[in-house]
Amino acid sequence: MTSVAATRRSRITPEREAELYGAVLQLLREVGYDALTMDAVAAGTHSSKATLYRQWGSKPELVARALKHGRPGAARGVVDTGSLRGDLLDAIVHGFDNCRIEQDAALMRGVGRAAHDNPELLRALRELLIEPSIADLRVLLDRAVERGEIRADNPALDLVPHMLVGALISRELIDGHPATQDFLATYLDAVLLPALRA
Repeated sequence: MTSVAATRRSRITPEREAELYGAVLQLLREVGYDALTMDAVAAGTHSSKATLYRQWGSKPELVARALKHGRPGAARGVVDTGSLRGDLLDAIVHGFDNCRIEQDAALMRGVGRAAHDNPELLRALRELLIEPSIADLRVLLDRAVERGEIRADNPALDLVPHMLVGALISRELIDGHPATQDFLATYLDAVLLPALRA
């Protein structure tokens, strides 16, 4: 499956791919996943629907790849700042501004709801976005274990993705305010790091 997707996707330039992903994310913000159509993407990007299907195969794959491409820091990889706190701040807080945090949280809430009713979308999100993001997170957690900052047997290690997604998505539901850089930094210092260092 991966080789087929790679073969399909080899025909457009990185710049054109980035343009298409940007258009998909904009449409997602405007109309949501269910109302987003390949026709609308084609019209908005001056592409043919056939080209979109040839390159991505399906709407779920296109959306998942657009979300992955739109992640802050996706192109530069995992940065080593020398400390777990610095690495987490770089990966989670500094890669976003407050407007982007609010937009992305709303986007992920909408796509997450759609994934509950769409197994193909859920599979694409797990394969193309969630699992690679968790792998990146695991790199910086493993570095912290090697540096002696946290214990390898701490059960909170496996819960870090859940804590981060919860912090990002649930703040508006609980407090009526979007997550911000300050909120995420406070959450990191008050909740996540103490749990990891316990």
